[in-house]
Amino acid sequence: MGFSRRQLVLSGISAATVVASPALWAQSSKSGQKLVLGQSVPLTGAADQIGLAYLNGAKMYFDVINAKNGAAGYKIDVKVLDDGYNPAKAASNAKQLLNEGVDALFGFAGTASCDAAFAVAKPAGALFFAPFAASDALHDPALANVFHVRPALADEAYKVVRHCATLNQDRIAVFAEDDAMGRAGLAAVNQALIDLKRPPIVASAMSPVNSDKVDAAAALLMKAQPQAIIQVSLFNSSAAFIRKMRQTGYGGQFLNFSVVGIDPLFSALGKEIGGIVISQVVPSPRSTGTPIVKEYLDALNQTDQAPSYESMEGYIAARSFAEGVRRSVSGGGKPDRAGLKKAFESMSDYDMGGFRVNLRPKKYESVRAIDLVSITPDGKIVR
Repeated sequence: MGFSRRQLVLSGISAATVVASPALWAQSSKSGQKLVLGQSVPLTGAADQIGLAYLNGAKMYFDVINAKNGAAGYKIDVKVLDDGYNPAKAASNAKQLLNEGVDALFGFAGTASCDAAFAVAKPAGALFFAPFAASDALHDPALANVFHVRPALADEAYKVVRHCATLNQDRIAVFAEDDAMGRAGLAAVNQALIDLKRPPIVASAMSPVNSDKVDAAAALLMKAQPQAIIQVSLFNSSAAFIRKMRQTGYGGQFLNFSVVGIDPLFSALGKEIGGIVISQVVPSPRSTGTPIVKEYLDALNQTDQAPSYESMEGYIAARSFAEGVRRSVSGGGKPDRAGLKKAFESMSDYDMGGFRVNLRPKKYESVRAIDLVSITPDGKIVR
């Protein structure tokens, strides 16, 4: 079920179509037959496994479509920069990519990184497409240039809290990393409890990002005796916290947001992952009966990568962008900023082979697209 980091690094380098110089961008825009996207993801640092998988899934689709003469005749290249899961670096990368003339910013990853990058993109009027784990602030309908493939943190929180409600779990606690993502997730859970008219959380605790320093958080939450703990954290902190709580005798439920990274969490926990519930925002990469998944796996089989939810999401994001290119051209227009924006706005219920994409959903509209899964000790996913 997991993937090796080395595999992903190697495949990312070999498969990536990286544009090397501003001169090439100028040539591309004159010919009108190439689009260049700028992407900043963590290829090193706390979320590197997630960033690498998301990047590779997207590049896998672009490689396939480019081999078939592109989307409506337009090849799509991606220039990728590493931000190390650092918001300041993500903002710097966004500025660099826009200065170099990319046609859109695509697939940035990390809540704080996406916020920082969009602060650069907004005054430039640039398109900001398919951020991974963006804050709920970036889902504001007033932001006309932001287009989302994944649901908001608010939508995931609502789905998870509603699941707890069906099990009559009234004593809910939150464990979060002490960063923008953790704070946003905690706020989303609190709001979901209000909207669903459920009791407030009994406790919350934070830990350093990507750290096994979870003892204080575990002690605090054990005292509160929650029936369920919702985690807004990446895989390393999540795994350390789950282990610590179980060692302390906790027998309640753990529920995770999709940003945890289901495959790296399995790599970190192994058989101890049994029974943990994880929110998912794209189809399982093993649901071979779903046409989009079969298409993804057919492309994957031409590489040395292993399937993962994050790679699947990257593939869907890339396919969504290419569909926007096709729509902008099919109406007699062109895939410039205005043409793409209009095309993306029309994608409010796009059926992508059994998975529906809504690039501009209102709050809680995407709840239906979210699955809650658990994993057996031997790595099988159960819905």
